[in-house]
Amino acid sequence: MTFPVYFYLGSLRIHPHILFESIAYTVALRLVLRNVRKDIITPPQRTSIIVGGMLGALVGAKALVLLQHIDLFWQNSQLFLLLLLQGKTVVGALLGAVIGVEITKKIIGVKRSTGDVFVYPLILGTAIGRIGCFLTGLSDRTYGIATKLPWGIDFGDGILRHPTQLYEIIFLIILIIFIRLRSRYQYQEGDLFKFYLVCYLSFRFLIDFIKPDFHIFLGMSAIQIACLCYIIYYNRSILEMFQLKS
Repeated sequence: MTFPVYFYLGSLRIHPHILFESIAYTVALRLVLRNVRKDIITPPQRTSIIVGGMLGALVGAKALVLLQHIDLFWQNSQLFLLLLLQGKTVVGALLGAVIGVEITKKIIGVKRSTGDVFVYPLILGTAIGRIGCFLTGLSDRTYGIATKLPWGIDFGDGILRHPTQLYEIIFLIILIIFIRLRSRYQYQEGDLFKFYLVCYLSFRFLIDFIKPDFHIFLGMSAIQIACLCYIIYYNRSILEMFQLKS
């Protein structure tokens, strides 16, 4: 397999990242629109919350990816500028969206938890997007460090690496099955989202130890530090979600 793996529509060559990112956004949006039909808040309030989340996601995705690769500022300024224009990170977008939503809810006076409707769209959208990351290869910078394991992938530089994008897809499939089973039991508003957030950020905190990123503090990357901060903030959610109620 040669990376990037392009797709063709007639004479049109489509980059895998663009293709799967577009599919991911489309699937996630359709699921969100379907879920909000049985929403717990009014349509104007939901619209405001979605807009606030999108703005927060945009800022968070850009800010965290630049911190993640801050070493490029003095090592390769051109690549750093390219990241400024095109780079983004799922963790940054997710955490930025959470902050944007919470700020918006305070402004419009919504006190109820509103995140549960986004759980399945976020999981499926991320999993689909990671297919594009994997097929893009080295330029996406989501690959792992070198490995001698039999499933190591050569993304084009002659080095067998951990396919961390595939690890994440497998994790997300397991997570959505677990959340689906958990949702059969009684839970409070917001519990599913908190549980998803803690699980995903915990996974990212661990998996990023096998990524060749710049470690900004105590052997951790900027993404890991952000994950750790939110895990600590939401640490009670894990215990709450495991208290199954009939």
